Amino acid sequence: MTFEIWAALAVVCITVYGLLKRWETRLVLLTSGFAMCLLALDPIAAFKQFDKSMTNASLIVVVCSAMGFARVMNITGCDLHLVRLLTKPLNRLGIALLPCCMIVTGVVSIAISSLAGMCAAIGPTICALMIRAGFRPAMAACTVIASTLPSFWSPGSSHNGFVAKIADWPIMDYLTYTGTRTLLISIVCIIVMVAACLLFGDYKKGGFENDGVHDSENKVELPEKANLLWAFAPLLPVILLFVVAIGFPQVKVSVATAMLIGVIYTMIVTRVSPADLTKRFFDGMGQGYGSILGLIIAAGVFAAGLRSCGVIDVFVEALKGSSDLAKLGAAVGPYVLGVMTGSGDAAAFAFNEAVTPHAASFGMTIPDLGYLASVAATFGRVSSPLAAGVIVISGIAGVSPIEVIKRSAPVQICTLAFLFFIS
Repeated sequence: MTFEIWAALAVVCITVYGLLKRWETRLVLLTSGFAMCLLALDPIAAFKQFDKSMTNASLIVVVCSAMGFARVMNITGCDLHLVRLLTKPLNRLGIALLPCCMIVTGVVSIAISSLAGMCAAIGPTICALMIRAGFRPAMAACTVIASTLPSFWSPGSSHNGFVAKIADWPIMDYLTYTGTRTLLISIVCIIVMVAACLLFGDYKKGGFENDGVHDSENKVELPEKANLLWAFAPLLPVILLFVVAIGFPQVKVSVATAMLIGVIYTMIVTRVSPADLTKRFFDGMGQGYGSILGLIIAAGVFAAGLRSCGVIDVFVEALKGSSDLAKLGAAVGPYVLGVMTGSGDAAAFAFNEAVTPHAASFGMTIPDLGYLASVAATFGRVSSPLAAGVIVISGIAGVSPIEVIKRSAPVQICTLAFLFFIS
């Protein structure tokens, strides 16, 4: 191998170390990308990639509008009304409460994209409900973080938009293509979770010693009674996009259009100041650009550095001629990086930016390879004690993140293995 490749591998090791030490992710990826481009005597490649990523029109529309809408839901409390509506009927179900809670959390994850945000919103209710029904706190916490697969049905998901952009597919076509797999792995995940609960002995009818939610700082007060009109608001854009795509394919409704319709509906039913909601919507858009698109930009520069040093070419050549080897790389690589860093986004964006465009060389399609890598990175995130969402839900349940990961990691690995074999 050349000097550039060895130097790039050293930079990658330093990058992983920085991510493990929880340094600012965007800074680490940007610095590493620029460093590798300099080592390859091609610094302009990093700047070109930066420009290209920050002006990616389709991703900006999807991510920023979805984040703006999420901010409106948070400010109005409509997301909490949805949580209250979904959790109210779950009392006195016995061990059947576990799959029901996973379904409820999965629906909420479609509307609340952030794992930490979702854990803060629904975690206190689900954990308290399950613990008092006879589940160990660690299993209650694990149930919440292991239930986010339905978020891959969301047109506002940054991962869906990213892979659809690489494949040059309309995002609704991509969701239709991957939707069945999302359903299958969601079902498998629920089945494996129930099996893990029985294996660990985490359910007892009389309950265990720990019978409450401990971390009052993370508690979110839910409304006593759900307002149906308010609870419908977080799901309106997703329902609208799917209804139009399936029932009226000749009508083109963009993600931004659906999100704006959702904001208008929210203004009407909540009667919150339109000026305040508009301000919050654009604040959320700005935050979405800075956090999610900022990470995509940084991951793009990192990938550009790998390309400049020739690492991508070597990796692609190694994977050529074997779709199984490519699939294994897409499953194991993002998963391990997600575990090590606690960030599914960084792992998925870096892999999909660098490797997924070459899917045809491995005998695969971009949507298939990109979807596998995105899901693997998500599994890695919820298998990591460093992930913010895992830390939040562990605090809510009053247990160590390691106790939660002992249960979630085997479930994620089994589900990932199933996805690997059906992909």
